[in-house]
Amino acid sequence: MNTKAKRGKGMKKRVAFYTLGCKLNYSETSTIARGFQDDGFDRVDFSEHADMYVINTCSVTENADKRFKTIVKQAQKINPEAFVAAIGCYAQLKPEELAAVDGVDLVLGATEKFKITDYINDLTKNDLGEVHSCEIEDADFYVGSYAIGDRTRAFLKVQDGCDYKCTYCTIPLARGISRSDTLQNVLDNAAEISAKGIKEIVLTGVNIGDYGKGEFGNKIHKHTFLDLVKALDRVEGIHRLRISSIEPNLLKNETIDFVSKSNSFVPHFHIPLQSGSDTILKLMRRRYMSDLYIDRVNKIKEVMPDACIGVDVIVGFPGETDEHFLETYQFLNELDISYLHVFTYSERDNTAAAKMDGVVTKQVRNKRSKMLRGLSVKKRRAFYESQLGKMHQVLFEGENKEGYIHGFTSNYVKVKSPWNPELVNTLHSVVLTEIDEDGLVRFEFQKTTIEV
Repeated sequence: MNTKAKRGKGMKKRVAFYTLGCKLNYSETSTIARGFQDDGFDRVDFSEHADMYVINTCSVTENADKRFKTIVKQAQKINPEAFVAAIGCYAQLKPEELAAVDGVDLVLGATEKFKITDYINDLTKNDLGEVHSCEIEDADFYVGSYAIGDRTRAFLKVQDGCDYKCTYCTIPLARGISRSDTLQNVLDNAAEISAKGIKEIVLTGVNIGDYGKGEFGNKIHKHTFLDLVKALDRVEGIHRLRISSIEPNLLKNETIDFVSKSNSFVPHFHIPLQSGSDTILKLMRRRYMSDLYIDRVNKIKEVMPDACIGVDVIVGFPGETDEHFLETYQFLNELDISYLHVFTYSERDNTAAAKMDGVVTKQVRNKRSKMLRGLSVKKRRAFYESQLGKMHQVLFEGENKEGYIHGFTSNYVKVKSPWNPELVNTLHSVVLTEIDEDGLVRFEFQKTTIEV
């Protein structure tokens, strides 16, 4: 990059990053940040004084859009002269809108973000935000990424883009077609992560069950998701592998059976539902009906009775009547699941749903969201209670939170214990004993503790 981006003698430019949205964004931010460090920058926390602030944006929800302006103001407050760049999904979808935000100097689209250092010179602020954004059809190549740092787990990107046409979703417009990393590169990245002492790897992507499509630049599946899972399970040194969100129609029985017997994959699944009403699922253009979802949950619980199952659900979709919502509520209430991620529907430009009839008022959307969040609390509590008295392995996190250290069992029960720095990034066998007032689980260490 231009040598003017360096400070004088021995002084490096400082760059800070802020990530909105999903685990995939975190993995890409981490990879982009390593590129800056390779170019001679020092990475600092976003709360610190920096010469450049990079904001990796999300556009899944309306709130993510609104937060962008707040984060830009935060950066400007720390250093009014800092160069501010926006990358990510919102930057691809609405680059001119971001460029018009006061203080933004550079906006890069889906393909350009991985070459960000090519677009900066001396970090002098621009009078107007400069935009470099591709046509999304050009986003047809793959860039591997993984996130490490202050976490005890790493997010490993294995797939990008999506070929589905869900009527509410902008992700295909923001990230392009479905494409995958090569199997060998995924395995190499996993081994590299493991060599850094990180105990858990979370597989991430836009539609990871579609893994193998576009692996070598074409639409033919060279490998399947099951091939990927089996190969990763053989990598030496990985203690835990966790599958992030996977579509129910792509989570096959063979994969569930393999995870139940695997060396490293943990009994935790996050499976988007979006609605328990078949009528609404059809309006959303989802690729399954509620019966298939029930089959997936029942299959998991059959072979892994203690498995944790998380669910994405959208409330207030156009056409969702009270009857449709109650159908969803009852569906989830009766299903053997562990927690919910509840999303309140928000209209997104250039989506079919934004033009649909039957708009649900914001007040009703918020009421339905509150009801499902309450159900989620009830479901998580019931799942935690079902695990009391059982032995589990816990991986402890690295942060001191008000005098406590937290960790997660393999099946995603969150535990707490008085702060002990010696526990950070170690695995221990414990018996879960009680749920405290914060809804977290206390435990007793076992003599067979692993300590690695």
